[in-house]
Order: sequence, then structure tokens, then C-alpha cells
Amino acid sequence: NLSFPQLKGKTDVYFDDRLVPHVFAQHEEDLYFVQGYLHAKFRLWQMEFQTFAAAGRISEVLGAGTDNRYLNYDRRMRRLGMIYAAEKSLEAAEKNPTSKMQYDAYAAGVNAYIENLTPAQYPIEYKLLNYKPEKWTPLKTALFLKYMSYDLAGKDDDLAFTNARTVFTKAEFEKLFPIAADSLKPIVPNTPENPYPSKPVVDLSVPRLADSLYFTFRTDSFHNINPDQPDKDNGSNNWAVAGSRTASGRPIICNDPHLGLNLPSLWYEMQLSTPDFSAYGVSFPGSPNIIIGLNSDIAWAVTNAGRDVKDYYELEVKDKSAGQYKFNGEWISTTIRPERIKIKGGNDLIDSVRYTALGPIMYDANFPVDSAQVKYLAVRWKAHDPSNEGFTFYGLNHAKNYDDYLESIKHFTCPAQNFLFASKSGDIAIWQQGEFPAKWRRQGDFVMPGNDSSFLWKAMIPQAENPHVKNPAWGYASSGNQLSADSSYPYYSGYDFPVYRGYIINRRLSEMNNVTTDDMKALQTDNYNVKAEFSKDILMRIDRSQLTPEELNYFNIYADWDLRNDANSKGATVFHLWWDELTSAIYEDEFSRTKLELPGINESTLVEALHKDSNYVFTDNVNTAEKETLETQLLASFRKAAEKLSSLAKEGRLEWAKFKDTRVDHLLKQTPFSKLHLPIGGGSGIINATKENHGPSWRMVVQLTDDTEAYGIYPGGQSGNPGSKYYDMFVDNWAVGKYYSLWVMKAEQKGDKRIIAKMSFSKG
Repeated sequence: NLSFPQLKGKTDVYFDDRLVPHVFAQHEEDLYFVQGYLHAKFRLWQMEFQTFAAAGRISEVLGAGTDNRYLNYDRRMRRLGMIYAAEKSLEAAEKNPTSKMQYDAYAAGVNAYIENLTPAQYPIEYKLLNYKPEKWTPLKTALFLKYMSYDLAGKDDDLAFTNARTVFTKAEFEKLFPIAADSLKPIVPNTPENPYPSKPVVDLSVPRLADSLYFTFRTDSFHNINPDQPDKDNGSNNWAVAGSRTASGRPIICNDPHLGLNLPSLWYEMQLSTPDFSAYGVSFPGSPNIIIGLNSDIAWAVTNAGRDVKDYYELEVKDKSAGQYKFNGEWISTTIRPERIKIKGGNDLIDSVRYTALGPIMYDANFPVDSAQVKYLAVRWKAHDPSNEGFTFYGLNHAKNYDDYLESIKHFTCPAQNFLFASKSGDIAIWQQGEFPAKWRRQGDFVMPGNDSSFLWKAMIPQAENPHVKNPAWGYASSGNQLSADSSYPYYSGYDFPVYRGYIINRRLSEMNNVTTDDMKALQTDNYNVKAEFSKDILMRIDRSQLTPEELNYFNIYADWDLRNDANSKGATVFHLWWDELTSAIYEDEFSRTKLELPGINESTLVEALHKDSNYVFTDNVNTAEKETLETQLLASFRKAAEKLSSLAKEGRLEWAKFKDTRVDHLLKQTPFSKLHLPIGGGSGIINATKENHGPSWRMVVQLTDDTEAYGIYPGGQSGNPGSKYYDMFVDNWAVGKYYSLWVMKAEQKGDKRIIAKMSFSKG
């Protein structure tokens, strides 16, 4: 029984046998106070450490790191403008009375917990690192949400693509980095019932000087100055099946966001209820609301849009201080934002950032210090603009129908997401929601000239023209982070979208009828490798008469493989290593022309290129006298793979799960606090997209019957304390594809046997 003067009334919290709290508050303000208190009680160190990462404060608790690793990370976060972006976001949020109420109440709840902690009660990570928790502020919540923008919309290939122009001709570049795959099944197809916009409402004409200033190959290059990138596979699957295709006649909605696998988990499962609404799902420790989940009337799910909303501009500066830069023929003064970075065990570093009309100058004469080629690059990032993404989730938690859903997601600008919706009234829908710059073809793929306004973003695409569909005639809506629209969409969406998860999800859903929740669980954990299917005819062209008996044994394992990346599969390991070696054999000679960072090849590029052209121009190794063919490269690459397979066999690691060796790391990479060697299949490009330390961070299946039927699991546990049995309670079940039934508790069920503990909060 707890009492706090900030509360207005009574709030009861019932913990079930998985330590999931079911919160029942009389007043909404109290609800978010208690949510903050519970997040702090079970996840305090994690939620604060993540805001340190967002703010560029890691050196403060970890020191500068080997080769200044942590310090350089902090400098990148400061120079990217993370704190600046969070401040802009908080300003926008606090103009909304409801958002301000949420943020303030949530912070008060976190602080109510912190203020009653003694040093002996600090989470163990504070003791290991010898520091103590700070007071929570609404800015920390804004920082956490901005960190999600970085994780999901912070990747960029602009510098790597600019490097590529020094290595490849324009024709070679288009072959290596095609904008859209032939096998693309877009999230929203262009149909007569739901057509794309016929023409852009914004002038998308290419600037007059683009050929001489932008589309110039073999001219300039940039050093490897941005090694810290979010994982390229940060994404998700989601799909909703209409009642016309389900056994119950009601929609089923599913989601599994693919993010880093960490302990404590990114997610914290809970139920939030007042007399006006009841929402259940997973929340972010550090932020109010349920982020993915359901309420009494609807359910919602998200995947990452992956659109390019972060561009670099090269500036002409008057001198090394960058006090002025030339823009449209005039010298414009920059403004200085002081950035003091505290370093544990060392002196503070002052690394002030210059801001321009194009954004902060991220790279200059002072950073990176190891760059021999000084460039002044300003970064224009959509996350710098004022926005109030948190209010989207407040709206979804309360939404009752499609119109409420649509109104809620309009507040979400960055990181753009594919918001999927289903309701008990039978509607399903998907919108790619965010604010996207209207771009001409390849705009933003390379570093752009920063002295000419013609290269700036002209306008944002109208929200109504973002790809979307409601109640599609084919009976389902889905996304797997693939391109949202095909080439008939009038705006440029960017490069490097995954293809295969979206392809196989659509193929499987189109074949299914009388769908049940068990069918959806099986699909979410499916290990079928569609890339292996598409490439098998290519690999089977190998001249097996040239193989040794040992090599032939490995080839037969591959030839007899069922194309599933199951945990015990040896064929999956053979395919993975062989395809990697073949890719290297075909591209390494061209890519090794420079030591500069170059972009990666899309998962579908080589497969589709070899199907189109057996004399693919990159197949020959230009560094050898003979002319290599696909057949000679297949043989050479398989022999290299076989050597590695032989070593793996001796180590007892030929099975896919043992080779992949999935783990869930503690955020500080402390082995005793991590879960290692998990027996799980899947992989990149598979619906079950589980890699070494990245994959489905929350699996959810919801059937919108009158009495909602819901299932979910995440690879972690409710407690952030490594000494608690609830710390990693769910991991083993997650690894083998099991789910928990999600109990949406009703107020009258307070005597239910699943309840193991209760907390009561009141004013006092």
C-alpha cells in the first residue's frame, strides 16, 4: 500500500503469474504516474541508460572506451542533434495539454520510485559502474522516443554511395544498386479500387545543375566517418487477415518487430485501464502508453517504413571555424550549440556543434579527427522537426474504430511506420505513416551540394498520398519492410528495401482460408527460406563431377535440403556459407578497388541478376588473366565453403542453430547476465527473422472476437534484475516458438487465481 501527494484517487495493480501488471486507475493522470512508477521499479537502470545513449552521455558512465569508442559515439549523437531533436519534440508535445499531462505524470511516477531508493537498493548495474540514478524528466522520455527514431530512421548510405561513384560507372551502379527488385510484392499494390496518386502535387523536376554537381561519377569520395549505424535489419512483420478468410469470421492481426535482442528487454508487458478505456500490450520503459497491442475495440501493429529521411549536404565554409557558410551566393552565419561531454576518469570535452539552415554540421575539421579529407557536412534529418509521436499511442490506446485510428496516426512523423489496424467491427487497414520529403529519383542517395537551395527538400508528401489500403478485396493487409509501392508511385521512396519476407508472407496468406490463431503462430515462427528457393536453380548448375567425396557429401546435404532454416538443419548452413562465398567471388574484385566504405548489396540483387543474365558482367574476376564464368565461380565458391563446413563439422556446429548461435545479450554485454546458445532457427530474410543477436523482439497474435483472443511473448522477462526468476523467464519458450495467452483482466476478476501480488496507490 503506497500513498503519494501527487495522486488524485485510487489505483490498484494486480500482478499475474508472469509478473505482468494489470493497472486499474480511477483517474487517467494517476494511471500514467503508476506506469512510470512500475517502469522504474522493474527497469530503472535500463530506461535511464537508454536515454544516456540517446543523449550522447555513454562516456559519462563507461569512460572514453578503447580507441575512444564510447567518446566518438557520444560525439556522433551530439553532432547528429539528438538532444536538440528531443527538445523540439518536447516543445511540440507540451503544447498539447493531454501529452503534457502524460509526460509530467509519468515523470512524477518515476521520481516517486527513485526518491524512495537507498543506495543499497540501486539496480546492480549502477553498483557495477559506480554511479546513481538521476531525476527523471519529460525530456528523458522525449530522448528515448528520439532514440527510436535513430534506431529505425537513422541509417544512411549517403557517404557510402558517394564513395561508390568513385569506383563504378553509372551503368554499373544501377546494376549493383537497383531501386526496386523484380520479385517485389509492394505493401500496397496499385489497383483500380485503390489507385496511387496519378501525379505528384510537388514539383519533382531535377535541378538544372544536377548532372554537373550531383550525378557525377568518379569525382569525389568520403572517408569512413560513420561506422556506428543502426542494424540494417531493424524492421518487422505485420499482417491482418479479414474475417472473410478466418474460421471465426473475425479479423486476426499479428506483429513481430525485429530489433536487437537484449536483456533487459526493450519491451515491458502490461495492461492500462481506467473507466474510459483498457489497453493491453507492450510498453517502452521510459515512455507512457501501450506501444503495440489492443484495447476493447481494436488492435494495432507496426513495422518500419525504412524510407530515407536523412540527407547530407556538403557546405562551403569561409574558414575552418565554420562560422559562416555560403548559401545561394551569400555568406550565412552559423549558430553554436555548446556540447559538454563528461568523461568518466578524464577531463570534459567541449565539442560544440554549428547549426545551419540545413541542419547541424555533423562532420568538420574537428570530427572525425582521423579523416585525411576535411569535409563540412550538414545533416537534414526529419527527426529534427517538431513532432509529437507519443500522442499517436495515446490515441490508439483509446481508439474505438477506423476513424479514431486514422486520426491518431496522423501525429506520427518520424520514424515512419506501417501502422496496421483491425477492429471488432470487421475492418482491417494499413497506412504507411510518416512525413516524407517529396523526392526526385535518387535525391538523397548521394551527398548533395549545400550551397544551392535547389537541392533542398521542396515539400512533404501529403499524408493522404502515403500508400494505404482499407478492407482490401484480397482479404489481408501485410508488410515486411518491403517497398510500400511499385514504380508507378510518383514519388521516389529510396533504395535497399528487403524483399523476401514480404514476398513469402503475401504468398502464404493468399493461399490460406479458415485461418485460426494457431495458423498465425505457425506463420510467425516459419523458417522457410524463399531466397534459397529462388536461387536453387542457379546453384544446381555446379559441375559436381569436379567435387571431392567430402565436398560431394556437403553438396548432397544442400541438394536434399527442404529449404527450411530450422534449428537442426545442416542444409541451411551449407546454403548460407556457399551463397556468401559466391557473392564474394562475384563482387569482391570490384569492391576491393577502394578501401572506402561502400554500400551493401540488396538480398535479391545477385539472385535476380543471375536469372536475367548468365554472363553477368561482375562474374568475371578482373584481377585474373582467365575469364571466370558462373560455373567456375560456383565451383570455386563451393570449395571455399566446404573448407569452412569441414571445420564446423569438427566443432560439432554444422546444424543451423549451432552455427548461427543466437544469444540475448545484456545491454552491457555481461555474459553472466546474458542468455547464450539458443536453439532457434530462422535468419535474415526469413519470416522468423532471428539472427545472431537480433530478431523478433515481441510476437503478438490477436483475434478480434467479442471476447478477444490474444497471444504473445518476448525474449526476456518482466524484471530487469538478473537475480530475479522473472528476468529471463520467457526466453526459452520464445526460442522454441511457444506463446503465452494474454490475459486482458476485467475489474471484477480481482480474485482470479492467476494473481500473485497486488499494489495499491492512493493520495496521501
